[in-house]
Amino acid sequence: MNTDELYMLRCLELAQMAQGDTSPNPLVGAVLVSDGRIVGEGYHHRAGEPHAEVMAIRSVSDAAILKRCTLYVSLEPCSHYGKTPPCAELIIRSGIPRVVMAIRDPFPQVSGRGEQMLLEAGIEVRVGVLAEEARRLNAPFLSAVEKHRPYITLKWAQSRDGFMDKKRTSSQESPIQFSTPSRMREVHRLRRMHSAILVGEQTALLDNPSLTNRFGGGGQNPIRIVIDRNGTLPRHLNLFDGSVPTIVVGEYPMTTPCSGVEFISLDFTKPILLPLMAELNKRGIQSLLVEGGSNTLQYFIDAGLYDAVNIEIGTADLIDGVPAPKITLSIGRKE
Repeated sequence: MNTDELYMLRCLELAQMAQGDTSPNPLVGAVLVSDGRIVGEGYHHRAGEPHAEVMAIRSVSDAAILKRCTLYVSLEPCSHYGKTPPCAELIIRSGIPRVVMAIRDPFPQVSGRGEQMLLEAGIEVRVGVLAEEARRLNAPFLSAVEKHRPYITLKWAQSRDGFMDKKRTSSQESPIQFSTPSRMREVHRLRRMHSAILVGEQTALLDNPSLTNRFGGGGQNPIRIVIDRNGTLPRHLNLFDGSVPTIVVGEYPMTTPCSGVEFISLDFTKPILLPLMAELNKRGIQSLLVEGGSNTLQYFIDAGLYDAVNIEIGTADLIDGVPAPKITLSIGRKE
C-alpha cells in the first residue's frame, strides 16, 4: 500500500463512522497531511451539517499549515450551494496545493465540476485512489444517483435443510427462531444502515413485526413499507402504531387512514417492483432492506432486483415448513 492509499484508507474509516446517519447524503471522510503526518481530519456526520472537508480544515489549529498540506477525501468536493457552501471554494481559499480523491461524485450538480474548479485554481488533483473501496462504502448513494433506485439488500434466516419457518396459519403460533442474541443485534444494525425496510402482507399478519432498530446502537429507524394489495391489513398491527413513518403499497386506497401512514397506489396486474422502486427513489429512499417472507423475497430474486444478500443458516433441520427462497448468486442480475 503506497502513501496515498494509506491516507485514503483513513478517510474511508472516518466516513464509515457515520454509517446510517447521513442519508440522503453520502458517507465522506477527509484527512489533511503535512510533512508525512496527519494534521487534521473529519467526516460528514449527517445531512445538513458541515461536510468532511470543512470538518478537517476546521480541525487544523494553525491555518498556515494548510498551504503545505495534501487533502485526502473519499468523494469529490462539492462545487454547488446546497445546505452548505461549496467545499471546492473553501479548499481553494485555504491554499491547499494538492487534493487526492477516491472517486468523482456522480451527482449531476457536482460530477467533475469540483475537480475542475480545483484544477483551474492551480491545485494538483489525483483521482481514483481506493476507488473500488469508496464505491462499496457509498453503494446506496451511488445506486440512487446512477440507477435511480434504492440499493436493495435481501435478508432472511433459514434452517440447515432450507426452510424459513414452520407452516403457520395464525399469529398466535410463534415463528421458529434461528438467530442467536448476537445475530439479532447484527440484524438490527443492518436495519439502522438502511433507509427503509419492506415486508409482505403475510409477514405483517403472522409476525406483527415492529420493524424498528432496537439494538443497533441508536440512530433513526428505517421507514416501514408493507405490500398490502387489497388494503385488508388490520389497523391494530404494530406497523400502524404511528411510531415510525410507514408506507402501504396497494391497489386500493386504505379505507381507514392511519396517522403517519402514506399510501402508494400501483397496478398489481403488472409487475410492481420497478414502479415501486421509482416511487421510493422519488422519496429519497436510497437503501431498502427486504425482510419479507419467502414469496416476497422470491419476487425480488426473480426480478433480478437486488444488490446484496444476507442469509443466516441455522444448525437445525425442520424437515418440513416454508421453503426458503431459491437463489443462484453466480448469475448476473437485471436492473
